[in-house]
Amino acid sequence: MQLSRDDLKRAYRLMFTIRAFEERVDKEFALGNIPGFAHVYLGQEASGVGVCFDLSDEDWIGSTHRGHGHCIAKGCDVKGMMLEIMGKAGGLCGGKGGSMHIADMSKGMLGANAIVGGSPPIAVGAALTQKVGKTGKVAVAFSGDGASNQGTVFEALNMAVVLQVPAIFVFENNGYGEHTASSYAVGAPSIADRVQSFGLPCEVVDGMDFFAVREAMGRALEHARSGRGPYALESRCKRFLGHFVGDPQAYRTPEELAEARAADALPRFRFGVTEAGLLSQDELDAVEAAVLAEIEDAVQVALAAPFPDPGRDLTRDVYLKYA
Repeated sequence: MQLSRDDLKRAYRLMFTIRAFEERVDKEFALGNIPGFAHVYLGQEASGVGVCFDLSDEDWIGSTHRGHGHCIAKGCDVKGMMLEIMGKAGGLCGGKGGSMHIADMSKGMLGANAIVGGSPPIAVGAALTQKVGKTGKVAVAFSGDGASNQGTVFEALNMAVVLQVPAIFVFENNGYGEHTASSYAVGAPSIADRVQSFGLPCEVVDGMDFFAVREAMGRALEHARSGRGPYALESRCKRFLGHFVGDPQAYRTPEELAEARAADALPRFRFGVTEAGLLSQDELDAVEAAVLAEIEDAVQVALAAPFPDPGRDLTRDVYLKYA
């Protein structure tokens, strides 16, 4: 279905926000302004935005350790995220979650997850809640190619089929689990073939193409919302940077890195919509300018913000009451 001009601008804004946010995270980490580790999503913007584009705040998603892009695609506040990543008190999790644990229940964001393969079991529970409550909503689990080898993921796939819950499993196959190529570590011809053996449909989609991902997700949503049980996507995409910020990527050749950049989803989107006369270069440039101003404001606010007060905040938010 053809998107409206406003929808196209929203899609580009979300993808460019992820790009600008992550490039700034990379810079601020190098300056020592971000504690701990950071794992950026650069290169995979079309995948996360395509999956989340037609979800509401009442649909749940669970993410991975590379979760900034999923948070932004689901509508989490950029300023709150930057505060969180810098460990400041006004962050989405009070500055105590950091890069790998950003959550925002008001947006249906169950949380990024540092446990490889941690999201699918959580999403099955959330999907069961949607089924029992007859909400017509879904739960989406993001995982990587490395996580596709985890036993927790196998159990979640099996349970989702047994219980026929509205869960959608999205495997973002960027070719690497940390520093190990999926061609070595994934012992099956394809992730999709393995997933389908559990008894649910699984599509392979070009994760560098927003439109292809959104269309495939539309079929997944129609399937899950109509009570026909779980669905899965294998989104094949490119990781621009390493496993963590600062990873020199000695295990990838210069040619491979250049090939990944050549497949960049953002210029591909720009070319497609401008060639078709759907949006102009000036309109897209205006979107980028607005986003860059938003990111700059978020960074300055976060740099100036206070850290949590250990005496007051250390034991707060340890437990969350869902209902």
